[in-house]
Amino acid sequence: MQIELRTQVIEPRRKTFTHVSNRYGDRPASRYEEGTVDLQGSANFQYKPLWAPDMEIYSPDFSALKLADPYSYMDPRQYYYTPYVSARADLHEAFAATLSYLEKRGLFDRLPESWHSLLQNIVLPLRHYEGAAQMISAAAARYGWGTSITQCFSYASFDRIGNAQMLSRAGISLGGGTAEPLAVAKTAWVEDPTWQGLRKHVELTLVEQDWGKAIVALDVTDRVIYQLLFTHLDDVAIGAGAGSYSLVAQHFSTWFLDQRKWFDALYKAWAADPEHGTANVETLSAVVSQTLTTVGEALAPVMEAVDGLVDAGAVEALTATIEQTRAAYAALGVAKELTP
Repeated sequence: MQIELRTQVIEPRRKTFTHVSNRYGDRPASRYEEGTVDLQGSANFQYKPLWAPDMEIYSPDFSALKLADPYSYMDPRQYYYTPYVSARADLHEAFAATLSYLEKRGLFDRLPESWHSLLQNIVLPLRHYEGAAQMISAAAARYGWGTSITQCFSYASFDRIGNAQMLSRAGISLGGGTAEPLAVAKTAWVEDPTWQGLRKHVELTLVEQDWGKAIVALDVTDRVIYQLLFTHLDDVAIGAGAGSYSLVAQHFSTWFLDQRKWFDALYKAWAADPEHGTANVETLSAVVSQTLTTVGEALAPVMEAVDGLVDAGAVEALTATIEQTRAAYAALGVAKELTP
């Protein structure tokens, strides 16, 4: 008996989930779209929060920054769980490889004393800044509106604790395998007058009730800190025989470039929103302006401490970085005083 094998194509009744096809039509959708679009809970909440009885437990009114359609913003990286985890695994494996090289070659021991002190007293205390940044980002993920936005803040909160862990690992390597540098850094963050301006700024940002204002204040602070410590000082280190500092700094500046991809796109969406754009720009401009003033004052003693250790021109770089940051926000259309 002869048997004939044939391929039968069965067309699916629909090409994607209903919540995606309702918006885009019945077309094949990416996994990012299927796990992002129109998943924000918006009805049938069981209770109102006791601490905010005038609000629903999920509401766009937890921030003055709004989008008429939160899904007018989409993460340009198209991150959902799998590609995010893969990208961050690569980043941390690269950092581990760098630390392994530095340890095998004894390069932390070969650092000039001034740069060793800078890493200990200026860079390692930032692990506590990153811990605060994780909580601010997690709050934005909880109170934000629209899955395309809140998932970006969720991943950012994971990133910030990852950054704190990278700083911790660098500190342990600096201490020859001991955690003593981390204890010294914690004492500096809590007690050293150099850090109290920035610590106060961070703690006030932590208790800001408007998640949008808090996350923007954090981003403004990030722009200044990352430019100064992981770009400006990186350049200085290369010419000062402190290559190990540069090898560590590159991983943080690489992460920050990735952070800019989705955050700058969100600023543009806020500013361009047809319903809330004008009010958003007013709010963003005020937060950016106020935060730049506060950060300039908070970081002044830190940059003075840097210049006391190495010839880095850090105080002058702080002034220049503040203006560059202001111009960057103006280019995004969210700093009115510099908008052409």
